Amino acid sequence: MKYLHTMVRVKDLEQSMAFYKQLGLEEIRRHDSDQGRFTLVFMAPPGQHECPLELTYNWDGDEGLPSDSRHFGHVAYEVDDIYATCADLQRAGIVINRPPRDGRMAFVRSPDNISIELLQKGGALTPQEPWTSMENTGHW
Repeated sequence: MKYLHTMVRVKDLEQSMAFYKQLGLEEIRRHDSDQGRFTLVFMAPPGQHECPLELTYNWDGDEGLPSDSRHFGHVAYEVDDIYATCADLQRAGIVINRPPRDGRMAFVRSPDNISIELLQKGGALTPQEPWTSMENTGHW
């Protein structure tokens, strides 16, 4: 058995792609189905195309989105510097729902309400401001 990919449904393909690009993912392939009226966009970190994230966009809309997608769980990515990553995301207008107070873990949400866990590569960084005193925003 081989793990292939994770699929999430998205309401606005361009907005969702912009979010995942901000996280550092790139489009690695795309499939448009005229008959099925959907687009699949596969995104992955550069050079890590083995287990991509599949964004499924239904051309005729998807009234169930965005919903509280916590039943899905979350997607997790390892990052080289959790503080720099969170600062970049914050500058791009992305809410840090669970700040990296411990220097190790943070959560954000995609435009489609998918929880994204960010984990520090290696050991935790030394806790530092503004993250250590930053409160959670919403749920993650």
